[in-house]
Amino acid sequence: MTESGKSSVKKWKRTDISAKAKRTAEGLTEAAVDLIFPGRCVLCDEIIPFTRRKEGICDRCRPRIRYIREPFCMRCGRQLGKEQGEYCKDCSSREHAFLQNVTLYDYGSVADSLFRFKYRGRREYARFYGEELYRGYREWLAARKPDALIPVPCHSSRRRQRGYNQAELLAESLSLVSGIPVKKDLIQRIHKTGPQKNLTLRERQNNLKKAFKICQNDVKLSTIVIIDDIYTTGSTMDAMAEELHRNGVTKIYGMALASGRGV
Repeated sequence: MTESGKSSVKKWKRTDISAKAKRTAEGLTEAAVDLIFPGRCVLCDEIIPFTRRKEGICDRCRPRIRYIREPFCMRCGRQLGKEQGEYCKDCSSREHAFLQNVTLYDYGSVADSLFRFKYRGRREYARFYGEELYRGYREWLAARKPDALIPVPCHSSRRRQRGYNQAELLAESLSLVSGIPVKKDLIQRIHKTGPQKNLTLRERQNNLKKAFKICQNDVKLSTIVIIDDIYTTGSTMDAMAEELHRNGVTKIYGMALASGRGV
């Protein structure tokens, strides 16, 4: 072997050793982080083995998740019974300002997890849920070719209190795997609305009147997907869609992690 060949072999060996050392160091760093901040299952919140940490959910809990399957409402995405038509009772009786919403889970199976995600600072859940949304609706997104993902904004006072907006974290996680950009500053919630969960449909609609405002003079978007954690009556999505329509967005869709069953 020539001197240049020997030199190349030595250089390759040094590079290979260096790469192995780097991988070992990275593995030790991840293990150390896992000891201090162990990965927890998004559903039961129990510690999961280091080897399964990237999956985000333990083997015991994966079968407990109830996914929305056909038949589901073709407008709001809620689960329907086998004998129901294309739309749930709610969507059959009123119009929505959005074209279609899709949801991934039946709310009851992930309720505790979403509560921790929204109110208990479990921001790390966003990665798991964003990847789940993409796996479930990759083809749906590809068919609609949205220009942007628009997270449902929360009022500034609520954001200060909570420290983050869970819909924004979810949109950013979905953006990482889908490549669709997030426009988080396009629309703001300018009125602090009261809790929606105990209100009737009419009260929800009144609660959200003029709650949202576009923050740009020239909205150069034609197709968007509104991102939220939970779909209930669609009042929030409708209020946002109406403001977006007034500012030139023509095709508005929605995507939520979970919804209750259709009626």
